[in-house]
Amino acid sequence: MADLRVAGANALGAAELYELLRLRVDVFVVEQECAYPELDGRDLEPGTRHFWVHDGVPVAYLRTLAEPDGTVRIGRVCTAKQARGLGHGRRLMVAALDEVGVRTCVLDAQTYVVDFYASFGFMVEGDEFIEDGIPHRRMRRSP
Repeated sequence: MADLRVAGANALGAAELYELLRLRVDVFVVEQECAYPELDGRDLEPGTRHFWVHDGVPVAYLRTLAEPDGTVRIGRVCTAKQARGLGHGRRLMVAALDEVGVRTCVLDAQTYVVDFYASFGFMVEGDEFIEDGIPHRRMRRSP
């Protein structure tokens, strides 16, 4: 079984961080054809936590960010094409939400996966919006 790994930025080596960023670029920039600033400066913040499934290489990933208002933001949720349908995304969400605990959590979901996040108690807030050419919905999970 693939390993579930969790680390803060200070615990990641350069090669490990490179592999995580490569997975994100492969999915969001190459596969989804979105030219956007994937490296947004938040990966190395003290409150950022990286969660990934490692099966020889990272095959699924998400990160949590500590927001200034005290909420936790989940983002960059992705799975490599060859690893989809194996439950990795669900496994990552369970691990992240276990760590988040009772804190309020927010995310911007691509519209086609709103039901996935709703299965974890997230509720849609506001209208659909377009980010990088892809329809999204803001979602919130409160204790």
